[in-house]
Amino acid sequence: MQVASLLATSWICSIAGRVLPRHIRETPNTIAMKLSNCDTSLLAALIVMILTGNCLAQYCWLHDHDSSNSIYNRIPVPDEYRRIKVEEGSFQDWLRHLPLKKGNPPIFLYNGKKKFNQLANFAVIDIDVGEKDLQQCADAVIRLRTEYLYSGGKYESIAFNFSSGDRFRYADWLDGLTPVVDAGGVHWEEGPKRENNRANFREYLEIVFTYAGSYSLSKELVKVEGINEIQIGDVFIEGGFPGHAVIVVDVAQKPETGDKIFLLAQSFTPAQDMHIIKNPVNWSLSPWFKLNLGGRLVTSEWIFKENQLMRFR
Repeated sequence: MQVASLLATSWICSIAGRVLPRHIRETPNTIAMKLSNCDTSLLAALIVMILTGNCLAQYCWLHDHDSSNSIYNRIPVPDEYRRIKVEEGSFQDWLRHLPLKKGNPPIFLYNGKKKFNQLANFAVIDIDVGEKDLQQCADAVIRLRTEYLYSGGKYESIAFNFSSGDRFRYADWLDGLTPVVDAGGVHWEEGPKRENNRANFREYLEIVFTYAGSYSLSKELVKVEGINEIQIGDVFIEGGFPGHAVIVVDVAQKPETGDKIFLLAQSFTPAQDMHIIKNPVNWSLSPWFKLNLGGRLVTSEWIFKENQLMRFR
């Protein structure tokens, strides 16, 4: 029994070391010490995750995460540039380390078919698209933002507006409120409280994807005053019917001059795999984009105005 217990404890510790986020696992040296001693706080965090169905991992939709396949490790910065410093555990840090699918697979639509245009993608993000035509452009931005908040246990911060302007909070959803949309607008039905687990979280997201979009999201974000202020997590967005949105997932800078370059990720219509997009204007720099946009950002599938750069509050 003692040998079996030791083996089980060793297995749990090894799992914890792989799935818990950096801001929970702390520094590499601390990780090594905790794993060697099987620190009780590390075990407790994993046990809570298993028993409640909640997520304490960085990327909750994955059963395992290979950090060598992240944006940070797979996409190098050009010579003379250095990645800007970000706070560990921040949304910026989380986006920069998004997992990528191995190799260079094609983009698939929600229905399992290949996307017709395969020329725009540099790499495919390792995140599901779902089985409905819902996770499109702005929805992908919403998905990333909510997954980050969910992974950090910031449930009260998860809230988005429908195109009608009605605000749908995850906390209200857990309290039993359900939106009912008809010709008269949005009504709220009360019901039993819901458990805070992945299934209910995903159901909440599907409702948001159905009734929110680029129009509503553009009304929630705040305008970035000047393209030079660009940060990871900012969004180029044109709200409309149709509209489009792409999110900044990394930024690098020349130390000598301060010149910045950035990476963009998107989904599109119909719903499809999120992917890092290529730079169709500067192939030698691709997938990075320069800030000297000349008043507009040209991507393979949309043209944004420079002043359409916005930020989460």
